Amino acid sequence: MNVAPRLRPRALGQVHVPTVTLAHGGGGKAMKDLIDDVFVRAFDNAALAPLEDQARFDIAGLAACGDRLAFTTDSFVVDPLFFPGGDIGKLAVCGTVNDLAVGGARPLYLSCAAIIEEGVTIELLRRIAGSMAETAALAGVEIVTGDTKIVQRGACDKLFLTTTGIGVIREGVHLGAHQARAGDVVLVNGWLGDHGAAILCARGDMALTTPIESDCAPLQGLIEALLAAAPGVRFMRDATRGGLATVLNEVAEASGVAIEIEERATPIREEVKAFCEILGLDPLYLANEGKILVIAPPDEAETALAALRAHPLGAEAAIVGRVQDGLAGRVTMRTVFGGRRIVDMLVGEQLPRIC
Repeated sequence: MNVAPRLRPRALGQVHVPTVTLAHGGGGKAMKDLIDDVFVRAFDNAALAPLEDQARFDIAGLAACGDRLAFTTDSFVVDPLFFPGGDIGKLAVCGTVNDLAVGGARPLYLSCAAIIEEGVTIELLRRIAGSMAETAALAGVEIVTGDTKIVQRGACDKLFLTTTGIGVIREGVHLGAHQARAGDVVLVNGWLGDHGAAILCARGDMALTTPIESDCAPLQGLIEALLAAAPGVRFMRDATRGGLATVLNEVAEASGVAIEIEERATPIREEVKAFCEILGLDPLYLANEGKILVIAPPDEAETALAALRAHPLGAEAAIVGRVQDGLAGRVTMRTVFGGRRIVDMLVGEQLPRIC
């Protein structure tokens, strides 16, 4: 006979010291108080409530959502932890949710592992956990398990997060970078490069001021609307580290095609262009955290564009290029002057690591 677990009573009081100490990683009462105060308080849900070493799911419930599981994991290290438009907690949830969604999955559950440096304030952790909980609720997912490690001062840069996600792909959805065909259109859902520019400005190293905010956002709602309107979409990917240029090169190589984009059609804010000119950067390689590249067949191009523009996170969506017959793996841009330039895969680091 299956017996439901008895949920343990919790006293969710506050930790009575202002900063994290090594004792909070020792496995005793101090660690339990930290986890209860910061993480359980923020993430509390039925799957998390037993506080076992794993979350447990009903297979029948998952199968009712689709015929395949999607599974992803990512780690997040960003400086500063808080930046215009977001913070490391929001970034961690959005990054993992989006990695599931671009594969056609409905994101359901996340785990969160935190590596915390001795000396980080408890209030900072509460703010970040609260941001994660708020973003998870917006994305329709639950954070159901995790881990906490405390390292001595200087062993990490304040806080590192690792989030793992599980989603379900419904029957009939089959997306892949190898599926692009000559004649397909290339779409993006809005302004490119905002995240990379916002984080670099937030560091204050270059004494530049800009109103640019990160585009960090969970995209599962936008993607669901897109796939409902244009079920023939062949591929999607969020253009994070390496930016649009990197994703284009990955698709061109995987499908054995050439891709050309139009500089005039590629949506980049004037502020981002100016920022890049000052620093000698190329906005095509700047990171994004709320932008996807979409490859759609030509007969669904306008339908896909309309679906993106109808969603708040796709209001500035645009068709930026086409897939072509040509040298396999070659990506080019037709410039505003009528010439062409090769858009290579990023080699090395264009700017300091930001995520």
